This record gives sequence, structure tokens and C-alpha cells, in this order.
Amino acid sequence: MVTRRSPARTRMLKELGSNITRWRKLQGLSATVLADRAHVTRDTLRGIETGTGAARIDSLLAVLTSLGMANTVIASTDPWNSIAGRALMDDHIGMPNEQR
Repeated sequence: MVTRRSPARTRMLKELGSNITRWRKLQGLSATVLADRAHVTRDTLRGIETGTGAARIDSLLAVLTSLGMANTVIASTDPWNSIAGRALMDDHIGMPNEQR
């Protein structure tokens, strides 16, 4: 399988992985303990934390859940939680300016 990643995507994966590593360390968890709690292999967790793996989304969510972060990450994707998303919804819904 050919993997095509832009430099921006590579940077984002590494940044996400670094953030997950920091959360793990802040909670005093070893990588082995977190992998066990998330029911993923140590190699899968390593791939997530280094930003080099091709983890399945359910594995990523399992790790985020084990760190207590899944709801925050999911909420951050809700269009209502961003200025740009709300603006686009207003355009699609057609709310008058005075009701915004």
C-alpha cells in the first residue's frame, strides 16, 4: 500500500502523537499500561505517539478514552463549537442577521 502524506499532515500526526504522549506522562502512565488499558498493542500505541503509525480510528479513540480525552476531541469536531462552523451553518440554515 502506498501512503501519501503531505508535510502538513506529517506535522499534525507528530503533534497529535506528542500531545498524547504528554497526557500519558502527566497521568503517570507507562506506555505499556496505557496500551493495556486501551486494549491496543504496544506497537499501535508507539505508532500513535510518534505519528508514524497507521492506527485505526477505533484504536486512536480507545487510547483517547483511556486518557479521558475522547469526549473533548469529539466535541472539538462539532461545527457548533467553532466560529467557522457556526458561520457556515448560519449560511446553510439562512438565519437572519438579527437572530444570529
